[in-house]
Amino acid sequence: MTEALLRLEGVGVAFGALEVLSDLSLEVRRGEFVAFVGPSGCGKTTLLNVCSGYLQPATGEIRRTGRVRMVFQQDGLLPWLTVGENVRLGLNHVAQEAERASRAEALIALIKLEGFEDHYPHQVSGGMRQRVELARALAGETDILLMDEPFSSLDYLTRLRMRRELARLLREQPRTVVLVTHDIEEAAQLADRVFVLSERPGRVRDEVHLTIPRPREATGPEVVGAVHKILADLGLGPAAYLPGS
Repeated sequence: MTEALLRLEGVGVAFGALEVLSDLSLEVRRGEFVAFVGPSGCGKTTLLNVCSGYLQPATGEIRRTGRVRMVFQQDGLLPWLTVGENVRLGLNHVAQEAERASRAEALIALIKLEGFEDHYPHQVSGGMRQRVELARALAGETDILLMDEPFSSLDYLTRLRMRRELARLLREQPRTVVLVTHDIEEAAQLADRVFVLSERPGRVRDEVHLTIPRPREATGPEVVGAVHKILADLGLGPAAYLPGS
């Protein structure tokens, strides 16, 4: 069985009297893409903060194996650095300058931004900035990528392109990914498993498995079936179960 890089056992989080997460138990295996969806305020970002180690749970235990990197909703590019310089920030662990430059060049090619190396973040589109952020995250010696609504600030068509781009990048440079998102379609297109959280305090209400390889079409039967099932879990529509579920 594939090694579990992330394991939560009975995890609960509270801020004073406010209970945010309750009795979460799950594991994420090496190379797996897992997504969390749920109502606003159910603790999705809090869960990512627990997974990263930034926040300690009040109850339960979390075990991590390997290095973790966060990718945020708003790109974290440094505005005074160029596209190329921002990518090279993820390569600070590489001692030799020549090797850093070579790896940065390969990453720029991977995200298809050749010719934009000397542009500053304000000179490129939101989708291009997000691709640079992903390249920088992939540049590091990272085992687990934690992604907090990475495409939510983009328009719908750009989000569709970015989902396909992320699937392609992960095929080229595999990582274990944990995504939290409000976008149910995004979760169904990208994840191997989608955990549906309840209203606060967040608990796992359901776990939806997807079996077809990425990239997946938004209109594909399994994606549409998963979206309908998740909506039903959230009380927002009739159940349309996946084959075999």
